[in-house]
Amino acid sequence: MRTVREGSFAPDGCIERTVFSERRQLEYRILIAAPKDKAPEEGYAVVYALDGDATFQTMAEAARLQTRKPKGYDPVLVVGIAYPSKEAFDLERRCRDFTMAVPKAALPPRPDGRAWPPNGEADLFLDFLEHELIPDIAREFPIDAGRRAIAGHSLGGLLALHALYARPGLFTHYAAGSPSVWWGENEVLKEQERFAAQWSGERELHLLLTIGANELEDMLEGANEIHRRMKSLSGRGVRTEYVRFDGEDHVSVLPASLGRIVKFVRS
Repeated sequence: MRTVREGSFAPDGCIERTVFSERRQLEYRILIAAPKDKAPEEGYAVVYALDGDATFQTMAEAARLQTRKPKGYDPVLVVGIAYPSKEAFDLERRCRDFTMAVPKAALPPRPDGRAWPPNGEADLFLDFLEHELIPDIAREFPIDAGRRAIAGHSLGGLLALHALYARPGLFTHYAAGSPSVWWGENEVLKEQERFAAQWSGERELHLLLTIGANELEDMLEGANEIHRRMKSLSGRGVRTEYVRFDGEDHVSVLPASLGRIVKFVRS
């Protein structure tokens, strides 16, 4: 991974860095909110926030406010992963990065009738995180490897679940907001089955699952099913917290769910 250009980013002097991924052969905008407080002895907890143009500023502000002393949590480093388009939710890039490969017949028709954008490269995106971005951040900042979170919403929530089931060693905390469990005829539920069958509890993992109570029925059913299945793994070191926000829909739930993550990564 190489830096193409770098500058500052609101709020409060955050870093904006455009990088080129050698593995993906694609550019990403990396947004970094570094704490002003000195790192604890074990290093900073870190949250990798997907859809950075939509989520980074809320996450950075939550980290700043919730880590204020004397009653706040230890400082948290926030790393937003965004796209050159600067769209809040860049559908073409997130379909490509956040979804698992499934047959075309497994995808529902889109409401506007258009074909789905290129998709199914979630594992290549995780390769970018594992082999390029995460090591690069760890070289620049003192990081607590025992407090490393990934946070995503909708398709990003799907990616967070896929990361948990496919690479449980990559993060310690997984925050899946309003996850698109429906993708590929519930492909992620098949992944959960394989994970549950193989997981031996060799390390502690944490899942934060959030949803708006007023979301579409298929979104609610998907989140409920993930929660039901994950509860059975509590005896094998997987701690699941499920939060339904009354009165919130798929978009309005975002600030509330993002505000939980700073506390969650310290659990």
